[in-house]
Amino acid sequence: MPTAVATATATSRTSPAISVTGLTKSYGDKKVLDGIDLHVAPGTVFALLGPNGAGKTTTVQILTTLIAADAGQIRVGGHDLAREAASIRGVIGVTGQFSAVDNLLTAEENLILIADLLHLGRREGRRRAAELLDRFDLTEAARGPVSTFSGGMRRKLDLAMTLVGDPRVIFLDEPTTGLDPRSRRTMWEIIRNLVAEQGVTIFLTTQYLDEADQLADRIAVLDHGKLVAEGTAEELKRRIPGSHIRLRFATAAELDAAEALFAALDLDREALTLDLPGDGSPDTLRAVLDVLEHGGVRAEELSVHTPDLDDVFLTLTGPKRENAR
Repeated sequence: MPTAVATATATSRTSPAISVTGLTKSYGDKKVLDGIDLHVAPGTVFALLGPNGAGKTTTVQILTTLIAADAGQIRVGGHDLAREAASIRGVIGVTGQFSAVDNLLTAEENLILIADLLHLGRREGRRRAAELLDRFDLTEAARGPVSTFSGGMRRKLDLAMTLVGDPRVIFLDEPTTGLDPRSRRTMWEIIRNLVAEQGVTIFLTTQYLDEADQLADRIAVLDHGKLVAEGTAEELKRRIPGSHIRLRFATAAELDAAEALFAALDLDREALTLDLPGDGSPDTLRAVLDVLEHGGVRAEELSVHTPDLDDVFLTLTGPKRENAR
């Protein structure tokens, strides 16, 4: 017969890590969140996208118990937000938009300070600090002043501080803002490893669409306080029209000959390219090649172009009508 602990553990693996139904928040007469529903599977990366003022940070602040919702049912890490806020704080970690490190301390001292605040004990706190410094490749700089750290090093330390308490659900609110491309990719690798090796759940807000594309198992798009779309990156891209097959020719004569074979064309005579509507499936590509072959026309190059998350974002989000917080 299963024990209560085993039953609770099994339930935590199958229940959503985050479950939100009907989340609403207003400031005065401005509705910032208007009936949000979210369900995040454990051990996954969930990205919340949206323009400035869409309500992303407000959502994170509510889910992390920093501010109260006006309405809605919310569970994080298996705990009800309305009745068990303290329990939620015990299983989550938060890395905000702005670094929370203390510039007057060293990296090691910052980590030990968090360990002390979590009452880990002196020996365990130092062990945890050393482990995180090693994982984030900060050991050599551990005893130098944080004020000398680069933006990437500070962001790594910020995330390391979030992990001192071994959280099961981590909220990353625009974690790579201001980082150079190399530092961003380093952060991406750290995030992937957290999920793959430790099974944590990541709730990510970002304005970098390539970041969501690279990291997220599922993506939700928030605009004017409402969720306007949700799905995998590929599912969202398929919602947007614009897939096409591009043919490039070596000469203008070949381009003209191809133009005579197809209808509904988009030509670029300077680039010697011709765009055909199509989803890029094998059957579609085979049909295009058959038409060219029967027409005696040879394409220099064939490529398939599909909408990316930029297209999704621009299509689904409009000009900001309100200044949501």
